[in-house]
Amino acid sequence: MRHGKRYRKGAEIAGEADLSLKEAVGRLKSAPATKFDETCEVAVHLGVDPRHADQQVRGTVIFPHGIGKTLRVLVLAKGEKEKEAKEAGADHVGSDDYLAKLREGWTDIDAIVATPDMMGEVGKLGKQLGPRGLMPNPKAGTVTFDVAKAVRELKAGKTEFRVDKGANLHVPFGKKSFPEGSLYDNVLTFLRNVNRMKPAGAKGQYIKSVTLSSTMGPGLHVDLNQLATDLKG
Repeated sequence: MRHGKRYRKGAEIAGEADLSLKEAVGRLKSAPATKFDETCEVAVHLGVDPRHADQQVRGTVIFPHGIGKTLRVLVLAKGEKEKEAKEAGADHVGSDDYLAKLREGWTDIDAIVATPDMMGEVGKLGKQLGPRGLMPNPKAGTVTFDVAKAVRELKAGKTEFRVDKGANLHVPFGKKSFPEGSLYDNVLTFLRNVNRMKPAGAKGQYIKSVTLSSTMGPGLHVDLNQLATDLKG
C-alpha cells in the first residue's frame, strides 16, 4: 500500500534515528496537519510477562494538562452520595434506574464510579462492562465513597492503563493542538508513573521501547538511554 503525501512528509520529519522524548514531541507537533485535531498516543513495550500475576502493570495517571476530552461519567450511588456526585459534575447519577439501563446495553458513557455498597449489583454486569473498560475498580479509584473526588479526577483527565497480553501499554496523552510543552509534560508524567511501577517479578530491562504517534502520523521512536535521564529529573 502506498502512503499519501501527508504521511510521507510526516515520515521524513520523523526520520529513522531514535529521538529524545522532547525531540519526539517536537517532531510530532511539526508533522503535516489534518482536517481534525489528532489524538497523540504513547505506546510502551515492557519487559514483563503479563501471564504472571506478579508482573501485571496496571494503574492510573492524572495528566497535568488533561487529554483534550471531557469524559462522560456515570455515578452509581444512593442518598447523599448522589447529591455529592451531581455537585462534582457527574453527567449521570442514580442507582437502580441506571443499573436497568446498563443491563439493556446502554453504554453512552466513558467511565463509571460506584460506591462499594452498589458493587454487589454492578458486579453482575461484568460481561457487559468489562470488555468496554467500564467496570469500576478499587485500584483505579472508581469504587469509592468519595464520589466527588473520583468525578473531579476523571473530568480532569484521569486515565486508567493496563498492560495487554503482548506486554504493551497504549495511552492517549493529549491532542496535537496542545502546546508542545503541555504534550511533553503529559507524556513524561505518564512514563514516570510507569517506571515507578516496575513489578518485583520483572527481570532484565523493564522499558524496552517507547513510541509516540498521532492518529494519522508515523511512529517516533524514543531513545531509551536519554529517556532514563529524563525519568530521573
